[in-house]
Amino acid sequence: MDRRTFLRSSLGAIGAVGLTGLLARQAAYAASGTPISLVGNTSGGGLYHPNLAPLARTPLLRLPVGSVKASGWLQQQLSLQLAGLNGQMDTVSHFLDLSTTGWAVPSQVGWEEVPYWLRGYVDLGAITGDAHTVSTTASWIDAILATQASDGFFGPTSLRTSLGGGPDFWPYMPMMQVMRSYQEATGDSRIIPFMTAFYQYQSKQGPSAFNQSWASFRWATNLDSLWWLYNRTGDSFLLTLADTVHANGADYVDNLPTLHNVNLAQGFTEPAQYSLRDGGSSLLRASYQDYQLIMGSYGQFAGGGFAGDENCRPGYADPRQGFETCGIVEFMQSHQTLTRLTGDPTWADACELLAFNGLPAALDPQGKGTHYVSSPNCVQLDDYAKTQGQFDDGFALQAYMTGIDQYRCCPHNYGQGWTYFTDTLWLATADNGLAASMYAPCGVTANVGSGQSVTVTESTAYPFGETVTLTVTTGAAVSFPLYLRIPGWCSAPVVQVNGSAVAASSGPSWASVNRTWSNGDTVTVTLPMQTEVTTWTANHDSVSVSNGPLAYSLQIGENYLDMTGDTTWPTWEVYPTSAWNQGLVLNPVNPAASFTKSSTGATAANPFTQSGTPVQLTATAQAIANWTADDQNVVTTLQPSPVASAEPAHSVTLIPMGAARLRITSFPVIGSGGRPWQLPATPSASYCWSGDTVSALNSAYNPASSDDQSHPRFTWWNHLGTAEWVQYSYTGPVTVSAASVYWYDDTGSGQCRVPQSWTVQYLDSAGGWATVSGASGYGTATDTFNTVTFDAVTTTQLRLAVQLGSGVSGGILQWNVTAAQAVVTPGSWYRIRNQNSGLVLGVAGMSTADSADVVQYADNGTADHLWQFTDTGNGWFQITNRNSGLLLAVQSMSQADSAPVQQYQDNGSADHLWSLIDNGNGWYRIRNRNSGLVLGVAGMSTADSAQVVQFEDSGTADHLWQPVLSS
Repeated sequence: MDRRTFLRSSLGAIGAVGLTGLLARQAAYAASGTPISLVGNTSGGGLYHPNLAPLARTPLLRLPVGSVKASGWLQQQLSLQLAGLNGQMDTVSHFLDLSTTGWAVPSQVGWEEVPYWLRGYVDLGAITGDAHTVSTTASWIDAILATQASDGFFGPTSLRTSLGGGPDFWPYMPMMQVMRSYQEATGDSRIIPFMTAFYQYQSKQGPSAFNQSWASFRWATNLDSLWWLYNRTGDSFLLTLADTVHANGADYVDNLPTLHNVNLAQGFTEPAQYSLRDGGSSLLRASYQDYQLIMGSYGQFAGGGFAGDENCRPGYADPRQGFETCGIVEFMQSHQTLTRLTGDPTWADACELLAFNGLPAALDPQGKGTHYVSSPNCVQLDDYAKTQGQFDDGFALQAYMTGIDQYRCCPHNYGQGWTYFTDTLWLATADNGLAASMYAPCGVTANVGSGQSVTVTESTAYPFGETVTLTVTTGAAVSFPLYLRIPGWCSAPVVQVNGSAVAASSGPSWASVNRTWSNGDTVTVTLPMQTEVTTWTANHDSVSVSNGPLAYSLQIGENYLDMTGDTTWPTWEVYPTSAWNQGLVLNPVNPAASFTKSSTGATAANPFTQSGTPVQLTATAQAIANWTADDQNVVTTLQPSPVASAEPAHSVTLIPMGAARLRITSFPVIGSGGRPWQLPATPSASYCWSGDTVSALNSAYNPASSDDQSHPRFTWWNHLGTAEWVQYSYTGPVTVSAASVYWYDDTGSGQCRVPQSWTVQYLDSAGGWATVSGASGYGTATDTFNTVTFDAVTTTQLRLAVQLGSGVSGGILQWNVTAAQAVVTPGSWYRIRNQNSGLVLGVAGMSTADSADVVQYADNGTADHLWQFTDTGNGWFQITNRNSGLLLAVQSMSQADSAPVQQYQDNGSADHLWSLIDNGNGWYRIRNRNSGLVLGVAGMSTADSAQVVQFEDSGTADHLWQPVLSS
């Protein structure tokens, strides 16, 4: 039967649901893309193992591993992988010792590490042809095949009973993908009988082997291998086994059975996979709906990932949250699978977003280390645990390292990212053609038409350029259809064959060319890239910027520190050396016009690095002085836009997200009448009803009305007509000049009303509460912020004293304060005391010379112990010595750990700038702008004259300093 509109019937049912929110730029897409409509004869299902009955056929088919060879920048990434972790992991990871792993010696232990690693490694060898990789792969496969027992089980014997007394099938899922790849790449005749015997063993297990632990959430991977094997053997027991898997595994139909990020990234495709067996569209629709739910709840920022720093957590969707590296590559694989199963081009769009934006920065520029999570907004990558709930995991998860035990899964698993991406750049079609599903420099050799072999060479700078040129090489004229994906962001594609235009509609769609091809025929695909600005209403109306498939991030200076001294396998921490707390100034009529795209001139270097990126954007920004990292150096969460800023406007550079290891990708917007950025404060109250919370006072949103029920609130219910208060306590002194209150009033449904009266009070220097002077007026209007300005006061605590109306209660939805840190007073002199030693900052020998060492010393009252802070804007200070008139500086502008701190004349260099980071309780870290490192004492010494140095922010007491005002 000639099925010219392949799978249109099932996808038509999806259309009403659509892929709202499929791409990171969700606002731009309201429905799924136009699924591929095959123009040739599909009666045979394709040349590459189409699904056998009763499985539904798919419009697109995987080509054998190794059919696609990388070139250009993609080959460069694979070369980095060969020389980096994946290519050399067996020399680094103790889990990959062929003589001690249970995958080669069944009496030994083994779990997911070997299958994870081999999954990328086998394909890496097949794609690159690297002789060592190919040889090592063969050794591993031979050893694993030799472990198979008579009942079909293989590998570590302990896995027979490690899951509740029964077999743990999870690590066998990626291992079956290893075997598939190896068979496709080599044609090894041992693989199919080996897989068949194992699945016979699996089919004899009871429900408990399918409904527990990781396996229960990840059966989609198993189903894909079952279909692969069934299409080569026709063994009916494989269909029955698939039924068992679907019946007993976690239920993803209209349901997210887990919030673990990797489980979701793999598992949400299970309904779609089983729909090939089920034959209906409801299961396929379920995978679409699962994706919408994941991204709608946790994917509200650019780059294609979602907030899953281990587990997704309700209420934690800010772009500072991370996406596990395993999650990135598994999500990519899922998108590749769904592209093939459905022919829907938006899944390929989504895979490109992850490949170009999330994946590159999950690795250091050398490919020698990975980190556990990548965040769209991250301003420091260090090897220190974050213990305040910033991430779901409490261990250190951001530095780049081999991570064999600390990260464990990610460094073994990441290798599938670029290799599977390369494998699926081109797909076969059910009408014996080829489809360019994603774009990158490469070449593909495949059978088409009636079985003739052709090669298509793809020359392109995409995603950094707009043009893709395809050149056909064939020994004789051959007829076959060629399909070209038009991305969803492209509204005006141009496709030409030998210079003549062919039809192409706006994306997400496919353009098709069905003709007889001759040697040397050329197809040119031009995909004009426009700058787009997306507003993320679910993330405080922040914005992200994209151009084509690339998301763009603020370029932040990066200082790499190797924490091991191992030049072969370093552990990199990355510290910021420029201001990152920027809000964008946008054209109110056309936000996209706020950005200018330009070429950097870089051509040969790694394009996923700051120095190598060939493209950049420039824009106008203003700093947001109160937007800081927390005391563990994690960027604080976004607050509502627009934001007020008094800092000067200036130009900033944005670079592709994948080239930015430190980055701000979701930006606040600067706007007139905007809300001041709120300093962190601890709220408290005279009383709070048990059903409400004081934390609602500064939960950072703009209420829709005084009866807004969409967020948690604060009320004094059921106190009626009483005098009450709410209070903010700051960790250090702040200068306050205004307050804005959005009153809660549920007239018509409850007994809360705006108050009878209120005043602003502050804790004065005597420890009492004083009412501010010069107040402009205390409003009690509903459905708006009531703002009062007053004479500025410096305090550590602020109160609203409220008199409730007679017979009624009241509450507050949001309380904003216009405040700035007030650590030091301009023009005053300070001694700077070290917490660890109790000594103060001084200059060796009271020298007045350039480059004299700065030391700590007993406070003996000399002038070299006095320092003055000069505010240079956005929280940066020059620190001047009273005795010499010279500035606190770092020797030779060094960015290294332990570099000596000295005094030097004011020559405008960045190492003369320092910021004061509130650590609480009156102590501060003093951070250098040039290096991102903090002021400390060599060896944590407590001795007089010990050298003061800069050092990574490791949390030691010698990094804490207290400015003490000189009398």
